[in-house]
Amino acid sequence: MRLEGKTALITGAAGGSQDDLIGFGGAAAWLFAREGANVVLTDIDDDLGEETAFQIRKSGGKAIFEHLDVTSESEWIQVIDRTVSQFSSLDILVNNAGIGERVLVEDTNLDLWESQSDVNIKGAFLGTKHAAVQMKKNGGGSIVNISSIFGIVGSKRATAYNASKGGIRLFTKSSAIQYAKDGIRVNSVHPGFALTRLTRKGLSDPELLAERVDSVPMGRLGTANDIAYGILYLASNEASFVTGSELVIDGGMIAQ
Repeated sequence: MRLEGKTALITGAAGGSQDDLIGFGGAAAWLFAREGANVVLTDIDDDLGEETAFQIRKSGGKAIFEHLDVTSESEWIQVIDRTVSQFSSLDILVNNAGIGERVLVEDTNLDLWESQSDVNIKGAFLGTKHAAVQMKKNGGGSIVNISSIFGIVGSKRATAYNASKGGIRLFTKSSAIQYAKDGIRVNSVHPGFALTRLTRKGLSDPELLAERVDSVPMGRLGTANDIAYGILYLASNEASFVTGSELVIDGGMIAQ
């Protein structure tokens, strides 16, 4: 098992059964549990989060749920303390929680800008800040920040989302340099268009769905598991010499 004995905290991980249409965090939680990790799922959706942890335990995995608003520093401190109390260490952090709304520059109000920045980049900052303290005590660890292809290239539909995801990309590189000597690896994952629990509503529009699929050289949308396997690689010891990198998983879209 690739994560045997390791403890992983994943934000935005409420997802339900592995057979459901779930998000990147939920898919990572199921995959990590199958690979032997102690999984701490966090989310603001308590009911779905508890159900996800229950389903993982029912299947033989080790998982607990903790409520976490990633914009709250006090909640981060409490959740990490409880994680270490329960499992004795924190080896992996996946900063997955995020929100996004496609709005043009002139239509973006300050509340929208700040809310997306708070959840996406502030959440990754707070998680990294407090997880790194515990990882230093372990002699190292792995932090995986979920960005987007639109953290690398621009788009014609989004403003605040792209800015926050681009911020995650450079925050990742700065953190990687700062913590390299502590044995803490920090990398970012950049998903392309994928069908998940959160995107299914928008992708129910046949025209938008066709446009998205046509833009991908491989001719299909990604799945949550496509992204989760990339997260697993970066979290595992197989990526022991990988830090400050950006792993693009997009079916070739931004290679064009």
